[in-house]
Amino acid sequence: MKSKTPYYAVIFTSTRTEGDNGYSEMAQQMEDLAKRQPGYLDFESAREDLGIAISYWESLEAIANWKANADHLFAQQKGIKDWYSWYKVRVCLVEREYDFER
Repeated sequence: MKSKTPYYAVIFTSTRTEGDNGYSEMAQQMEDLAKRQPGYLDFESAREDLGIAISYWESLEAIANWKANADHLFAQQKGIKDWYSWYKVRVCLVEREYDFER
């Protein structure tokens, strides 16, 4: 991702309950939905014992609008009920970025 700084990152770290229980399908739906939201920039994720999902946004307003999206609210409630044993959300301002590619 190459974005003009500054921008925001929402870092969602979690531990899961046992079984998929529809999690993978919903996660893909939420990623696809987020991509269509105004202010969306990118998404990265990794899952092992600890899951890490990072979404990138142009503004705090864009993040608030995504958090309030009805389908996303449903997924959040389902996550609390069925999929997560623990999670933490961090909202960060990205002031600088750099990368390396071979």
